[in-house]
Amino acid sequence: MTSILNKYNNLTQRIIAALIGAFIIITSIWYSEWSYFLIFLLICTITQLEFYKLVGLDGMLPLKTFGTFCGLCIFILSFFIESGRVHEKYYFIIFPLATLIYLIYLYKKREIKPFRGIAFTFLGILYVAVPFSLLNAIAFFSGEYVFELILGSLLILWANDTGAYFAGVRYGKRKLFERVSPKKSWEGSMGGLVLALSMAYGLYSFTDVLMLWQWLAIGLIVIIGGTYGDLVESLFKRSIEIKDSGRLIPGHGGFLDRFDGLLLSAPFITTFLKIF
Repeated sequence: MTSILNKYNNLTQRIIAALIGAFIIITSIWYSEWSYFLIFLLICTITQLEFYKLVGLDGMLPLKTFGTFCGLCIFILSFFIESGRVHEKYYFIIFPLATLIYLIYLYKKREIKPFRGIAFTFLGILYVAVPFSLLNAIAFFSGEYVFELILGSLLILWANDTGAYFAGVRYGKRKLFERVSPKKSWEGSMGGLVLALSMAYGLYSFTDVLMLWQWLAIGLIVIIGGTYGDLVESLFKRSIEIKDSGRLIPGHGGFLDRFDGLLLSAPFITTFLKIF
């Protein structure tokens, strides 16, 4: 698909890739909990591998394969536990599994700075796999699969990104965080806020899973988390002097570029739903 879209300009590539990607993800979430599980298992895998690849560009040597394996185990465990298929006591499997990271580095003879590798291996798990795993707590927060919550959170995130992009291109003048992301503007952020909160209101109007104030609260969480998630990833990319995290999504970059806002939003959405 990438080679086919290369003949179009960047904006056209972004639109086509976004429509195709959104269709696949929305259909998977809507169809069943198992199709939701498979699509996000795949996204989690690609995103974590992408993170470890970028870390490697900066000279770090994390356990790419084992770190990703640990991340997938956390995602799979959380799905089966949150869906009620497995007892929550099995969450404790995560701790001895993660401890093996230290033992693996103990036997790596050529590792000059093992603690840096250990740190970045754990960072890949905490930064990527844990937030994706928390989506399972959102999807099953009422004890059964509620696709509207996952889909709604993504629609708000996409609305925020879309509003920020077009408002920023058209009206952007005052820089939001120039040191980290020179292209982001306050005008773009306001455009994202308006479209995201409009989407939250629309979700309230067409679903009955949450009250209006809860959807609006999730909207604000996504707006703030999405913005900071993008800034955090921009900071990371600037530190290793690259523009995009990958090339898998034409016009958008990599999976880390597309889901960075979700990575910071998911923990706050989960906490909000569990407490309120």
